[in-house]
Amino acid sequence: MNLRRNSKTGQLQRTALALALGLGFSGLAFGQATTGSIFGQAPAASGETVTVSGSTGITREVAVDSSGRYRITNLPLGTYTVTLKKDGVAVDSRDNVNLVVGAGTAVSFASAENAQNLGAVTVQANALPVIDVSSVDSRTVITAQELAKLPLGRTAESIALLAPGAVAGNGAFGRTVSFGGAGVTENAYYINGFNTTDPLKALGGVGLPYGSIDQQETYTGGYSAMYGRSDGGVISQVGKRGTNEWHFGAQVTWSPKSLANDPESIYYPNNQLPSGYVYNNPNLPGTIYRNRKNNTSWDTTYSVYAGGPLIRDRLYMFVSAESEKQQGTSTSTSDAGAPAVNKYKYSLPKLYTKFDWNINDSNILEYTHIKSNTSYSGDLYSYSYATGMHSAGITGHPTSTKDANRYDIAKYTGYITDDLTLSVTYGKSKTENYTVIPGLSATLPFLSGVTNQNPAITGGTPIRNGVTSYATTTPDAGSKTRGLRADLEYQLGDHHLALGIDNQSYFAHNQGRDMGGPGYIWIYSKTGKPTRAINPTLGVGAPGGNGYYVQKYIFKTTTSMSVKQKAFYLEDRWQISDNVMLSLGVRNDHFTNYNSAAKPYVDQKNQWAPRLGASWDVFGDSSFKVYGNLGRYFLALPNSVAIRGASASTYTREYSTYTGIDPVTGAPTGLTALGPGPVSANGEYGIAPDNKTFAPTDLKSQYQDEAILGFDKTLGSDWAYGAKATYRELQSAIDDICDGGKIESKLIAQGVNTSTLDIHSCYIFNPGRTNNFLLNDSNGGYKSVQMSQADWGFNQGAKRKYYALDMYLEHPFNGKWQARVDYTFSRSWGNTEGQVRSDLGQDDVSKTEDWDAAELMIASGGLMANNRRHQLKIRGSYQITPEWLVSAAARIQSGTPKNCLGYFGPNQTDPIGYGGDYHFCFGKASGPGAAGNTPWTEKVDLAVTYRPAFADHKLGFSLNAFNVLNQRRVTNTVPRSQTNVGTVSNTYGIGTYFQEPRYVRLSMTYDY
Repeated sequence: MNLRRNSKTGQLQRTALALALGLGFSGLAFGQATTGSIFGQAPAASGETVTVSGSTGITREVAVDSSGRYRITNLPLGTYTVTLKKDGVAVDSRDNVNLVVGAGTAVSFASAENAQNLGAVTVQANALPVIDVSSVDSRTVITAQELAKLPLGRTAESIALLAPGAVAGNGAFGRTVSFGGAGVTENAYYINGFNTTDPLKALGGVGLPYGSIDQQETYTGGYSAMYGRSDGGVISQVGKRGTNEWHFGAQVTWSPKSLANDPESIYYPNNQLPSGYVYNNPNLPGTIYRNRKNNTSWDTTYSVYAGGPLIRDRLYMFVSAESEKQQGTSTSTSDAGAPAVNKYKYSLPKLYTKFDWNINDSNILEYTHIKSNTSYSGDLYSYSYATGMHSAGITGHPTSTKDANRYDIAKYTGYITDDLTLSVTYGKSKTENYTVIPGLSATLPFLSGVTNQNPAITGGTPIRNGVTSYATTTPDAGSKTRGLRADLEYQLGDHHLALGIDNQSYFAHNQGRDMGGPGYIWIYSKTGKPTRAINPTLGVGAPGGNGYYVQKYIFKTTTSMSVKQKAFYLEDRWQISDNVMLSLGVRNDHFTNYNSAAKPYVDQKNQWAPRLGASWDVFGDSSFKVYGNLGRYFLALPNSVAIRGASASTYTREYSTYTGIDPVTGAPTGLTALGPGPVSANGEYGIAPDNKTFAPTDLKSQYQDEAILGFDKTLGSDWAYGAKATYRELQSAIDDICDGGKIESKLIAQGVNTSTLDIHSCYIFNPGRTNNFLLNDSNGGYKSVQMSQADWGFNQGAKRKYYALDMYLEHPFNGKWQARVDYTFSRSWGNTEGQVRSDLGQDDVSKTEDWDAAELMIASGGLMANNRRHQLKIRGSYQITPEWLVSAAARIQSGTPKNCLGYFGPNQTDPIGYGGDYHFCFGKASGPGAAGNTPWTEKVDLAVTYRPAFADHKLGFSLNAFNVLNQRRVTNTVPRSQTNVGTVSNTYGIGTYFQEPRYVRLSMTYDY
């Protein structure tokens, strides 16, 4: 710790501070906290007290105990003065003590006889202990000061990617992050202690306006029993608050189109195919798939803030508003039903308001209001791939969307005694989801695969109808949440005891997907083997002729549902000796999911999650910490599981050949059926299952066990380094199985008459475990059946394992410069990514194609989608002069696994009607990653900031350059290799998502 001191008392004070740190007092670091703590050592004499006074008006005073220890917990974030008093008279103080959220800050004093000079020691904002011996978790805290220096995207996820081991999720899921090999829906988001995770799918969450972030914690493991419902990571933001001084500010950022590079255009693969295989369309290989020339975007953001006292020392406010506008151009693919140039617009306004009322020194009331909206719209101009030109006038509009989120959060903190604290948080939210297709025709269908239309009918020029999209939602779709948690903390000698409840409820209305137009679309298709049946399992025969056929496709899933999650916990943070602290906790979760009739279809009780952590201050001076953590983490099913599961859904295809195509509508004419009518591989024909029969009666939640062992050590007076090893293993998973015939086969083998039983096509279950199911009996009541792993035909259960070695070297900011280097070596493997499936872009949470039938899981073991073997992250800043600052951030990573899916087995059959979605590639077994990896990526971002002295450094100008190397490498590819037996998809292996090209962001900031 850097101390500014006079020559007489300095060494004594440094010695006292080292002693206090050596005692290893608990800083009471809890996950998703909104407060910090101050602790330390002072003279153990009668009449000694320590008082803290904060910029937020908080004043608290505690007595120094008989061993010279003191601790003050649950302090709002801010800047504090810590004063040592003897019989009520101040004898020493420390100024400018800044708290870190969820952590302890050590402030200690020499004896009163040697500390008469008030202000002799001043703790600076950058003078925190290098090693926090009070924590047992794994987390990265980024403060507002660091955010102002580093070149970062203005999102919670961009900040989270600074954490060791965190990787960006598949682009199909939007802006998401994977932690420790987990799926992108297995994280939790918090703002000011309240859960802001996406209430429908848990796919991301709401974040604060960038300039309102005081601190962001990113947890990658080992957190307290106070928190759960995540087996990936946690992104927790604490917003700024008003202080006793008024502050105002404004900022404008601009990312101009002229300083942005184009993404690279994409071409159909033209690979050497194995013998006996042909491309679905032999005319496409090597031709352009998507022209992305001039597909740039530009962004402008305006933000303002104001904060200060409404009543000094009592009532404060902070308010900020941010308005972001993004515009860009995007050209659709050449196989689109109606190729077009889309000139799109995003509008992302955010509002954050915080009021803090210090009722008195023992009672605090806080209120937070957040609005975060995202709107999307655009104009379409028809585009010709033959000429490379688009129309002069608007020819249509893409699907417009708007997501409106509102959160209201209230928190009460009561310091009942010096040792007893009660905090209660209540919040609620409302989310509205709008989807509108401007000018949507009620009669014209959407056309897909028009390049596969029979050229004998079209003359080689695809027939289109101008319809650009079909998927929509109901106008009143939305979600609501409400949550209540209460925490009681008590200091009993060397034990810091905590107990509480943590309850959350989610309600969704008319969520899911609907179809515009006439309620169906046409998919034109072609097979290279015209005499082979398209889907014999479902009774769909061969098209004959030249292999051209068409599918009438219907997909509707709209429904309402709710989830209730309850939990209680107990925890003891025990300072068993001066150098060793244990964290002992247990959490009990109860999850209940309800269908559209408000009836429970999943009810999971008594889920005990033990947590054990330890911290050892090896030398007793906070220069070397060894720590470890063991824990179990349960994950709830989000609301969306009821979609295409516990509620009615329709997912059918009707196959036919055709003799003509209507030149106006683009619809096929002269249809001849190839099958029995609409067929569904998953049995989704618009009928809702009984709530008692969709899930087994003994369904276990997804949960994961985790072990962490690591150390942190100082290197001289200015550096720190460390390493940690992490092991995670998935113990239970939930997915759906769509092979109800196995239930019927087992019952028939037992001599049961199944004619009166309602056996569904799909159920959710625990892969690898034995589950008990109920079947409706038309004679009355239910029939129970037990299904084991062997009964379903699987040879193994769900597996996901992750290990990692993280190493770092850090130089904290010393007023001149800072730097940190993180290297992670990791491996994530198994047969279950988690709740989603990245290679297919499937966000049907816990209802992916995995485990639908035993044939789909043969050869399914391999590297998981979020595996990146090597990661190197570097960030730092350098204050060249008081006016000029430069900074940089770099992320270098190995690639992700590529998959190759095809028809089943060496004979390339389709035993369950899933086409080419088996783990076989050209007749050979091909697990995840067997097709290789995407290339390494290197992303380097640079920034320079100028704060002129003539404006008292309050005015700032910044230039941020992102991806300065302009790498545009592929990050995800299409895994499906075949459209039929011997027929290779033209898009197999083609890139779906790439690195964002180089762009520049300019900004001007004024802070008063």
